[in-house]
Amino acid sequence: MNIKEYISQNGGYISSAEAKEKSLYNQLLYEVEKGTIVRVRQGIYALNEGLAKPMVDVERLVPGGVLCAYSAWSHYGLTTQIPLSYCIAIERSRKVTLPEYPPIELFFLSKNVFELGVSETVIEGFQVKIYDMEKSVCDAVKYRNRIGIDVSSEVLRNYLSRKDSDITRLYAYANAMRLGKRMDELVKYMI
Repeated sequence: MNIKEYISQNGGYISSAEAKEKSLYNQLLYEVEKGTIVRVRQGIYALNEGLAKPMVDVERLVPGGVLCAYSAWSHYGLTTQIPLSYCIAIERSRKVTLPEYPPIELFFLSKNVFELGVSETVIEGFQVKIYDMEKSVCDAVKYRNRIGIDVSSEVLRNYLSRKDSDITRLYAYANAMRLGKRMDELVKYMI
């Protein structure tokens, strides 16, 4: 089998261990030298043209990571801001080596907040962990000083205007993240 075909059929990435296991390692080295395959991070390689896709295999780049912040808000249509990097949440105690490409911004969360509201969905053919809409809105309130009040307000306003919003879940998450009072103030201001 051709290494480019293998990478295309297996999520757009290959590890050096996989390449050795499938007897594709020599092809991998040759294609890396030609520039058709690029090293994404240590031991992980991707097709050069595959990196132009708007979504990447988050699990391969940051195992156990969850799409959050701008990436999640954009996915749910809660903001007009275009994410400049993939926003990925990980547990605070983890250490992660990031690839040179694509740009990734890490959000370090405590274990209980990290595990709150994780869902899985398929985005552009990739199975991705992403925070559900209510957790994503709570993140906008939590990071309002980091992202700006205007972005935070836009996310909350757009969420409140949706028919599929679940205010009960929103407040449950807000209370679990110790944002209940702040969320209450902002929701009352928006209504």
